[in-house]
Amino acid sequence: MTRVNKQIILAERPKGLPDSETFKFVDSNVKEPEENQVLVRTLYVSVDPYMRGRMIDAKSYIEPFQLNGVIEGGSIGEVIESKSDKFQQGDIIIGNFGWQEYYCANEKEIRKIDPSLAPITTHLGILGMTGLTAYFGLLDIGQPKEGDTVVISGAAGAVGSVVGQIARIKGARVVGIAGSEDKIEFLKQELNFDEAINYRTTNNIKIELANACPNGVDVYFDNVGGEISDAVFTQLNRHARITVCGSISSYNLKEIDIGPRVQTTLIKKSALMKGFTVGDYSTRFTEGATQLGKWLQEGKLTYRETIEEGFENIPNAFLDLFKGNNIGKQLVKVANRQ
Repeated sequence: MTRVNKQIILAERPKGLPDSETFKFVDSNVKEPEENQVLVRTLYVSVDPYMRGRMIDAKSYIEPFQLNGVIEGGSIGEVIESKSDKFQQGDIIIGNFGWQEYYCANEKEIRKIDPSLAPITTHLGILGMTGLTAYFGLLDIGQPKEGDTVVISGAAGAVGSVVGQIARIKGARVVGIAGSEDKIEFLKQELNFDEAINYRTTNNIKIELANACPNGVDVYFDNVGGEISDAVFTQLNRHARITVCGSISSYNLKEIDIGPRVQTTLIKKSALMKGFTVGDYSTRFTEGATQLGKWLQEGKLTYRETIEEGFENIPNAFLDLFKGNNIGKQLVKVANRQ
């Protein structure tokens, strides 16, 4: 019997926030694996802010999504048929096969994960790209030292929540910025941040930052850009380090984002500001994953996941990222393991 593969494709390139016209659900026949291939049934898919950038037809660090093509992204699946010596039926694998229920994968484009080491979803989060993004962005660019003050925007998200915990491991004072009281409680009570600021309810974020950072800001891990970052820049210490990881505040703007110029601040403070993507550190992924796994086993790291259920809810889960509805890593559960 021929299996039907449900897929979500990019139907049109959005202007502003994506909507129902951006995505289209289609059905296709599932291909039979050929030599050195496996047939994978999707269990979980990751939705991430960087995907918004790939919906634009513009040159960037990664190719844009193709119109009428399946939305690509990190996914975990189960091998249900194998014609590869490297995989067998029942293996749990991770790859970039994205928003579809089945995928016929070449053996070189997936890798096996061990479900006994940690929940499989961690390989899309704290032990995967988001954890590695936090690890290298903070330690290589931010270089926190004991006693430093580290400020993180988007602090309750998948990356920011790991950044803050690593900063605490390194002996820093950690201040998070987030957008709900649930997130503030998560940062202070569960992750033990020293201070947390709700940017949606504060009357003056500059004053709150000054109160939360009486000795100024030594490291700023920027996930959001915009007015929040403008406020943090006013609190920078001399030789501050700014890690630019994301700019989610501007991803859905229809016009070019314009704000205060930062050059004078960087000069006066002799500050370093550097952008990056996790792919810059691809040769060091084993190092990062090993250390993150060790900290996780030692109880020095914890994580939260927001998991939506149902293939049909993938677009809504993606849009929730821009509404600030998730705490920690946003995932969608597509199916149960057989």
